[in-house]
Amino acid sequence: MAEDSGQDKTEDPTGKRLSESRKKGQVPRSKELNTFVTMIVSAVLFFYMGQYMVKGLLKMMKHQFELSREVIFDPATPVMYLKLALSEGYSVIWPLMVILIIADLLTPMLMGGWNFTTEAFEPKFSKLNPLEGLKRIFGIRGVVELIKAIIKVVLIGFVAWNLFQVYFDDFMGLSRLNVQQALSRAGDIIIMSLLVLCATLLLLVMIDVPYQLWNHQRELKMTKQEVRDESKESEGNPEMKGKIRQMQMQASQRRMMEAVPTADVIVTNPTHFAVALKYDPNGSGAPVLVAKGTDLVAAQIRNLAMANRVTLVAAPSLARALYYSTEINHEIPRGLFLAVAQVLAYVFQLRAAVQNGWGKPRPPSDVQVPDEFRQ
Repeated sequence: MAEDSGQDKTEDPTGKRLSESRKKGQVPRSKELNTFVTMIVSAVLFFYMGQYMVKGLLKMMKHQFELSREVIFDPATPVMYLKLALSEGYSVIWPLMVILIIADLLTPMLMGGWNFTTEAFEPKFSKLNPLEGLKRIFGIRGVVELIKAIIKVVLIGFVAWNLFQVYFDDFMGLSRLNVQQALSRAGDIIIMSLLVLCATLLLLVMIDVPYQLWNHQRELKMTKQEVRDESKESEGNPEMKGKIRQMQMQASQRRMMEAVPTADVIVTNPTHFAVALKYDPNGSGAPVLVAKGTDLVAAQIRNLAMANRVTLVAAPSLARALYYSTEINHEIPRGLFLAVAQVLAYVFQLRAAVQNGWGKPRPPSDVQVPDEFRQ
């Protein structure tokens, strides 16, 4: 829907959008960075392992070229010497190959991190559409990749040609050296050439990596409508959320009303506020507020209390103070202990008078509420 609205993609991708793109295998990658790391690691390995590799090559050449006439014409020896050559060649190159493989595996950590997903292997018939293929080839990304390829070929070709001219005489002079000297000098030339090419590739990497990061962010940008739609999906429809909140409030109110018959006293305003308190004389805690309400809810609390013979006490300032300072199922604050104690004392005296047939005590008329609790 957002794509058909014609809106520009001006919003940064959300966390959900980035997560979904990673699941699809869409992470920023730079081929130039991979090539640069491979070449610089190769140059370092040649520098530190050059002597080891030269010795290995000399050993292999000695075994393969210093053969007697009897060995050469023996039908059983070719296979044996082939196995020996493969074994010696493998012993020379395996450290280089292992380190290069490790470097290739670690390179993605520099940009985008590791990411493995099966969605990238799933067949997509849309890729078979010739028009979509032409869009990819002649689109902005295709043009940029073409320009990069041309620049890379021209730049690397130019540097390689100059290296060839610089080391031409050295290459020609290798034939005048013995084998060990020639291999050693050839290794020095290869290392220097790799370092120069790496420096050249570094220029391309410094351009390509920021571009790939920027392009990846650009491709994942969203329209305002897409952000709103995703917000609705993740957080839910506002109307539905409102209905759920209403149902939760109704359920909470039902539970609150169920606690009114168990209360010891209802402190009232007497019309606008009603607060239900419950106190366990044998317990160690303070009185607990089990229900509260204003206006219609307060009237329901009063009616339910009268139906269950719960004592109502009119104490306007205390009712307001309890309503604003205490949450449901919480103990009353310490500052209201004295005022509530006066009310509870009246309630317990009233119960004793009813049970014993005594005269009813007068309700408290001077309940004192601290100034900090007055609303």
